[in-house]
Amino acid sequence: MPASAEKIQLVNPLVPEKGKIIKVLRETPDVKTFHVTTAKGKPFVPMPGQLAMLSLFNIGEAMFSVTSQGERHLEFSIKKTGLLTDALHEADEGQTIGIRGPYGNGFPLEMLKGKDLLFIAGGIGLAPVRSLINFCLDRSGDYGRMQVIYGARTPADLCFKEDLFQNWPSQGLEVNVTVDQGDENWSGPVGFVPSYLEELNPEPEGKIVVVCGPPLMIKFTIQSLDKLKFEHKAVVTTLEKRMKCGIGKCGRCNLGSTYVCLDGPVFTLAQLDQMPVEL
Repeated sequence: MPASAEKIQLVNPLVPEKGKIIKVLRETPDVKTFHVTTAKGKPFVPMPGQLAMLSLFNIGEAMFSVTSQGERHLEFSIKKTGLLTDALHEADEGQTIGIRGPYGNGFPLEMLKGKDLLFIAGGIGLAPVRSLINFCLDRSGDYGRMQVIYGARTPADLCFKEDLFQNWPSQGLEVNVTVDQGDENWSGPVGFVPSYLEELNPEPEGKIVVVCGPPLMIKFTIQSLDKLKFEHKAVVTTLEKRMKCGIGKCGRCNLGSTYVCLDGPVFTLAQLDQMPVEL
């Protein structure tokens, strides 16, 4: 490669690095977790809540949250929803993939320190929150009591079952799981996340809430948090679904004068209250 081309490749934020899928795990009927690495090892070291652009050559690219990370790889839990994700779900271990990032501001880690933490997620919305949960568990001395409230449509749609029912409880994390509709093997709670939240009735004092999931679930969860007297400055959510190019060039993620990819995607509700956005 000529030196000039090499220089362009190094400075152009839109040029992906060549990666490889080294492991594929099926989470649910339509969600798989991909472990991605590069020839030199992990492509970058993201903070919880940051995202990466993944691409399959001749098909397309899209932004995905980093679900977690190992010593030399990144994990992406991806729901099958369209052309690119359909193709990813057909990919095998060893598949070449493009990757670039990290993008976004990530979760406000300093804001969370010394606080009790309540993580609320629905469906694939647990994916970005998982990275934060693992980060906080690894540094549990920096945080207070931690609790997860998570829901999915059915027991088969629950993501990260090993974390939910084994790994996290064994580390002292309180995990509360509900489903919209049970089956013959489900003995846990049945109901939507917002109503389950109100039933659990967590105290707001000294607590930060992180919410992620489908827009409708977030909307009604916020209403439930209002009923429980949580202040909007203590509630954090992510608008990652609005992110497109990741570098503020395409203009498709702006909310008034705010660009989600440059100023977010993580915001407190107090910040969102000042923007022309509806959850």
